[in-house]
Amino acid sequence: MTGSTAGNLREIRPSYRGGMLIETRPAGDPEIATLVTAQQRELREADGGLDGQATLTREDIRYLAVVVNGRAVACGGVQALDSGTGEIKRMYVRPAFRGRGIGRQLLAALEELAFQAGHHTLCLETGRYLPAAIALYTSCGYAPIPVYGEYVGNPYSVCFAKRLPLAA
Repeated sequence: MTGSTAGNLREIRPSYRGGMLIETRPAGDPEIATLVTAQQRELREADGGLDGQATLTREDIRYLAVVVNGRAVACGGVQALDSGTGEIKRMYVRPAFRGRGIGRQLLAALEELAFQAGHHTLCLETGRYLPAAIALYTSCGYAPIPVYGEYVGNPYSVCFAKRLPLAA
């Protein structure tokens, strides 16, 4: 991705990775809202509605969308937890587009977004009942950490973290 400096954050400009466009989107973007709603619906179906989490888009999350043939097919965001730590939020790939490496490309772009925002560590939460998500995160260098923040006490949560590489 390329970008220009805007304050102490670089603006993420659209980039093509493997035939897909990865671009920033505002929290209020209707395609982001649609993807987050689909993610939440799928999570409720996967856990039988037991988890109780139902979160919509938030203004304090910086979102990226993966666009294929003019349609957003995946999304994810980074939310600052503190000055050095970001959290991956709302990562989702439409079922018809899974197995194509889109999640891996999106995760790499989110890591870049977090690095540009000054984060040296990224953490995330996912469900114990999502083995494909856990496999993706661990294969990309995320290690298990204790459950943190709003996830403490949630028996369905498992958390991971990754230290981002230092700038050369």
